[in-house]
Amino acid sequence: MQQNVLQSWNDTWPNPRSSTPPPTGAGVLDQAAFNTIEVDELFDTVNYAASLAGQTILYRSLTHPLADADAINAKQAAVREILEEPGVRSNVEHIVNQAAAGEANLYLLLFGEFLGSFGTAREKHHIEGYGYKQYSRGIRFVLHLVDAIQGSETPKSPYLQSIYAKIAGFAQSNEYSLMRGPVYNSEKGLQSKEERKHSLSPATVFRPTLFKPVLIGLLCALLWALIEYFPGDMFKVGKDGIAIGSVFFLPMLLVYIPVVGGYDRDNCIIPLRELYRSSAALGELLDGLGQLDELLSFIKYGEDYGSTTVLPKISAAAQHSIKLQAAKNPVLGHRHPEYVGNDFELDSDRLVFITGPNSGGKTAFCKTIAQTQLLAQIGCFVPASAAELSVADRIFYQAPEISHLDDGEGRFGTELKRTRDIFLASTPNSLVILDEMAEGTTFEEKMQSSTDVLDGFYRKANSTILITHNHQLVDVFVRRAAVSPWQVEFADELPTFKLVAGISRVSHADRVAKKIGFSKQDIDNYLAQSL
Repeated sequence: MQQNVLQSWNDTWPNPRSSTPPPTGAGVLDQAAFNTIEVDELFDTVNYAASLAGQTILYRSLTHPLADADAINAKQAAVREILEEPGVRSNVEHIVNQAAAGEANLYLLLFGEFLGSFGTAREKHHIEGYGYKQYSRGIRFVLHLVDAIQGSETPKSPYLQSIYAKIAGFAQSNEYSLMRGPVYNSEKGLQSKEERKHSLSPATVFRPTLFKPVLIGLLCALLWALIEYFPGDMFKVGKDGIAIGSVFFLPMLLVYIPVVGGYDRDNCIIPLRELYRSSAALGELLDGLGQLDELLSFIKYGEDYGSTTVLPKISAAAQHSIKLQAAKNPVLGHRHPEYVGNDFELDSDRLVFITGPNSGGKTAFCKTIAQTQLLAQIGCFVPASAAELSVADRIFYQAPEISHLDDGEGRFGTELKRTRDIFLASTPNSLVILDEMAEGTTFEEKMQSSTDVLDGFYRKANSTILITHNHQLVDVFVRRAAVSPWQVEFADELPTFKLVAGISRVSHADRVAKKIGFSKQDIDNYLAQSL
């Protein structure tokens, strides 16, 4: 079961990047693919969320993307309603912006550190005094959010309706009653007005202020009683009377403030915040706020990308497929309209090879495919002129990995174990991208191992894309008519970053070496100068 926002923060100061991908095979994306696809950078690019709750939900979506076409389409329908209905968009933006301006008050109440009576706040998580101000501001944020949703017109899309219901549903909780007040402090603990209906036990009423009319009245009555014991005109109005009265009043005040403030903090505010912090209802409310903000973030990303973006057509299919027109990398193409887009289709072909010299854009294009698939499965816009995708139950991306000293397998064994895990966890609905294969062994062994593994993926019938310099390996599968070969295009030894049909059989290693200053000529020049 997925954690709500409060649970994901794990009783620590809120951090939007609090979600982690599941183990390999347990979800759409595992940790290795998450790192290789550079999802953190993708989050930074797509993140237009105004609230911390929105950022947390967006990051959670990227770590746990949806694997159900109906759920994705429902989310897209909500995006379209906000985008196409000015009144709905205006209302959602108003709700989110108002909440974003006040949500820090709730987090300070829930996770802040009390400094004591005379401490001075130096960090955002410090709470001065007895916590009255933080308590009042924190619950005010929640109450205003509920009121705003309750005062809104019901949206049309089921996904938006579910979000509104999630936030409005907090009004049915006991925590909401406690925030509305009054809060009763009895021998049974802190109780709301509803809980006190059938209780006859004595209780005091908690109010988040040092001004307690009844208690102050009792103290004044005590002071009056003391005055009554003094004879004569000692307390008649005048300088002497005020001076003598202050002898009693000031000590009472100095005792009153720390006693009352400390009692409220330790016996009311702190227990209440512990209750709120573990509240499933409050976690659902924050989830609802975050989901609203996430939808706005999708829209703002699409509008601000700098090139054409679309909501992709999503379908469920027996086998994974993808069709893109003028697709650009979601991160690298952001606000760069000159970024080169590419068409790509993977349907009946189960195995695609992409060849070409270094720095031609092979890896960037494959990350474009993976990131586009990921954005599509969270309901977001993708940078393309058109996009049709089926849902991938797994998105795997394997890149060359350096073995660790304690691994005991070497580079070849480390890579092969990752490939094995991907193979075992993949299904016909999976998208698998492999960046080179069988590194760290002889050419003959590389050919045999790669052929065996790729043949296994082909027979398993998932979508497999291989980036490789090994055109001999591609030839093996082309002779079987089992692959779709593509290559990155070069013109005058410079990359165009276009993907074209065919197999690249050239190497631009010398060009790359010259570019970084480590060609044969550079080495000869260095040695000549050193001798």
